[in-house]
Amino acid sequence: MTVITTFKEKRREKQIKYERSVLRDLSINTLKERVKHYFGSTSLATSFVMNTGIEEACYDVALEAFLLGAKFSKFGYYGEDVDEVRKRCFKEEKHLIDTLYNFLLYWGNGQEGTMSESLYYLCEQYIIVWWKEGYEKGQRRHKLRLH
Repeated sequence: MTVITTFKEKRREKQIKYERSVLRDLSINTLKERVKHYFGSTSLATSFVMNTGIEEACYDVALEAFLLGAKFSKFGYYGEDVDEVRKRCFKEEKHLIDTLYNFLLYWGNGQEGTMSESLYYLCEQYIIVWWKEGYEKGQRRHKLRLH
């Protein structure tokens, strides 16, 4: 008797294996520094960035953006331009930006006021930077045939 596995299970196992290998290149210190760099300078963010729950949410979204960039790096390896590749994952990237923004607004205790637009742009830049870093790491892995 043999164990029957489905295509979805195999694909999910392969995806998890790839994500683990990509995340080995990432350090926790880099995550902490980027959160402080992007959200530590605003008066709104300084009041709640020290909260570990909010910091961890920023880490989670950063990891998702990093993995998204790594996942879509295969298109860049095969010759697509970076901007075209980013257009491919526009919905996912927009979802990550909105998720982080809404999370920060929710935990901001109504202090955002006029700064909500600038907070959105900070979230957007934060996600873009993590996406690009994941994209570059993914491309490097494809070039070295580590995928």
